[in-house]
Amino acid sequence: MKSAVIVFPASNCDRDVAVALEKASGQKPEMVWHGQTDLPEVDLIVLPGGFSYGDYLRSGAMAAKSPIMREVIRRAEAGVSVLGICNGFQVLTESGLLPGALMRNAGLKFVCKSVPLRVEDNETHFTGSYDRGQKISIPVAHHDGNYFADDDTLKMLEDSGRVTFRYLNNPNGSRNDIAGITNEKRNVLGMMPHPERVIEPILGGTDGAPMFAHLVEALA
Repeated sequence: MKSAVIVFPASNCDRDVAVALEKASGQKPEMVWHGQTDLPEVDLIVLPGGFSYGDYLRSGAMAAKSPIMREVIRRAEAGVSVLGICNGFQVLTESGLLPGALMRNAGLKFVCKSVPLRVEDNETHFTGSYDRGQKISIPVAHHDGNYFADDDTLKMLEDSGRVTFRYLNNPNGSRNDIAGITNEKRNVLGMMPHPERVIEPILGGTDGAPMFAHLVEALA
């Protein structure tokens, strides 16, 4: 599996996810600077966590206008798999690849801890190694992780099975306890928790490892 990680100014989890991808696939991902306008031919594009552009204006709003995002959007619409984690999820909503928005946490405080999740959909390239209904623990680290969408959008996501992960102990006030969603084609996943931070026991858990393992299996 060939992959690329988009690097924005002030990204701070780009190397973490690169380590996870290399560990799972045996190949180093391409690290693509946000100012570039082209991408190598890859099977997976990752928008990592961090604080792109210092989270000024709105989290992810400025990164969504970076030159590389035109190509990311084009590839996603052509069916290439795209994973957005934390700030990457914010970029996906701001760029229109996913519906809704990420707002300030309900408690107006930065939240950094492991949280229990339930896998709602295991029929994607990202989640096929999990069981539907499986409970996993993945860390979050965000100030703007409160997922919001209007009632019609929420109904559409629920009715079409596009809620991928749901919080069991909602840390940020997200509507319907949503922790991750996909696009209609199921090739784009945005999630606030950080699976790359739990890929081996020394990191405190391995619940994120199956995601990267299944991506390799599905996309190789």
